[in-house]
Amino acid sequence: MKIQNILRQIRKADQDFNLIEDGDKIAIALSGGKDSMLLFVSLKMYQNFKGKNFDLIGIHVDVGFEEFEHELMKEFARQYDLELYIEKTKIFSILSLEKNQKNGKIQCSLCSTLKKGVLFEKAKEYGCNKIALGHHGDDAIETLLLNMIHGSKIATFSPKQYMSRMDMDMIRPMVYLKEEEIVEACKANQIPSVRRVCPNDGYTQRQEAKELMEKFYKLYPMAHDNFLNSLSNEEQVSLWNKDLRSK
Repeated sequence: MKIQNILRQIRKADQDFNLIEDGDKIAIALSGGKDSMLLFVSLKMYQNFKGKNFDLIGIHVDVGFEEFEHELMKEFARQYDLELYIEKTKIFSILSLEKNQKNGKIQCSLCSTLKKGVLFEKAKEYGCNKIALGHHGDDAIETLLLNMIHGSKIATFSPKQYMSRMDMDMIRPMVYLKEEEIVEACKANQIPSVRRVCPNDGYTQRQEAKELMEKFYKLYPMAHDNFLNSLSNEEQVSLWNKDLRSK
């Protein structure tokens, strides 16, 4: 897939949800995975679009896993003239002390909370007013499924979310993209990704949801587009309304 197709979907998300405004300074949460690496390059190119006057940096929160390939990320940033900050932390040491008592694994939710705290703190320190995350449309569908299964609620993340505590917006410019489109674009444009080193990788509830949806799409190929479109189809939401009891 050509990078222009990625930019077209980013522009559509930007126009629909007012993600990027004149004078913004945006920090990309750069994990080193394919999603955030592609987002880093794409937003760099998006700066050249007419009327797009914003600054961009990348922030990688180093959890402390061994053998993480920082040099690959640094070389990638140099290649595309991207400003990258790598923030070393002791998060993994904390996670090792707070393992799940049932299965002995590190807690994904705690890891996410700690990383997000560092990310927001450093973004503020570098003068940013927005943080861009590499979540895509399939992530949104999986989040919806997980919330229904484990939380009894019909909800997913928003393309743009104001974090009042930090006075900062979180934006997700790739919400209209499927994971397969991101994979294709990375291959076609030689965009690398860092080898995953998290001990929980492949053993999470999100991975189970991903595998479940892949099986579903094989049975019903049209469902992939329909699920993604339904996330913004506000006019056709029909849920039970308990207020009707009195009518």
